[in-house]
Amino acid sequence: MAPGENQSSGVTEFILAGFPNLNNTKAELFSVFLLVYLLTLTGNVLIVGVVGADTRLQTPMYFFLGNLSCLEILLTSVIIPKMLSNFLSRQHTISFAACITQFYFYFFLGASEFLLLAVMSVDRYLAICRPLHYPLLMNGTVCSRVALACWMGGLFPVLGPTVAVALLPFCEQDGVVQHFFCDSGPLLRLACTNTKKLEETDFVLASLVIVPSLMITAVSYGHIVLAVLRIPSVSGRQKAFSTCTSHLMVVTLFYGSAIFLYVRPSQSGSVDTNWAATVVTFVTPLLNPFIYALRNKQVKEALKDTFRKVGASLLGDLLLAKSFNRKTVT
Repeated sequence: MAPGENQSSGVTEFILAGFPNLNNTKAELFSVFLLVYLLTLTGNVLIVGVVGADTRLQTPMYFFLGNLSCLEILLTSVIIPKMLSNFLSRQHTISFAACITQFYFYFFLGASEFLLLAVMSVDRYLAICRPLHYPLLMNGTVCSRVALACWMGGLFPVLGPTVAVALLPFCEQDGVVQHFFCDSGPLLRLACTNTKKLEETDFVLASLVIVPSLMITAVSYGHIVLAVLRIPSVSGRQKAFSTCTSHLMVVTLFYGSAIFLYVRPSQSGSVDTNWAATVVTFVTPLLNPFIYALRNKQVKEALKDTFRKVGASLLGDLLLAKSFNRKTVT
């Protein structure tokens, strides 16, 4: 700690800098991020709802898609509402407790998503490359346990670093988090102590989650591509490659941004990473429903049937209400 610098372990709030270079466009940013949030919620809620309601989608692939959509809903809801409120207020403050809570849930949900993406790639590998063994290997019990392991795999490893960050002494006079949420690097920059060991711990934990899941995903899709190349039909290969390419685009975007952000020995001295974090926090949750599910024929058919049933139900209620009103008048 530098001489004369105030140190306090009782800091009660931080200021989220957000996008300081775009302060003149707060109204536009609010509109854009509100639209992104609403579209993300709508797309992912539709996926969760239709997967749970339609018996045709009671398969491992759609079960994992439903879990992924739940994670996306929670991940964006941890970040965007507070950011939207800051666009509308002059004081961009967040309490210390809320900041640490946001920190924990962001990394817990992010780690769970990495694990789930790896599981989804293995599921596709087994379905395409081991079709005879697939029903036995990915039965309902196995899927439930694997999904629970993904959620738990993010829940507990993040707890230790979160407690360590919460116990850090922070400088009272410099409480500006240079980010739009309480991310690891910007928070460590505010600590009035040497955070090198904590940064190394974060680096190891991030590497243990991101790198193995990326390798599993890459190996699985590698085997899938080889299997697709053996398909004799040209149209069949093109269709399969189109699906794989879409999946790989999202995976590459998500993993690439996350590796840039977190798989580095030092985070506290990093440059501004707001836009890379934007990809992880906003872009992939928005794209996932469209790329992973809404472009899928079975999901589209299930959605159409659901909308027809809802429309028929609403029409029936409306006709019943009109009939009741006529009887009341007469």
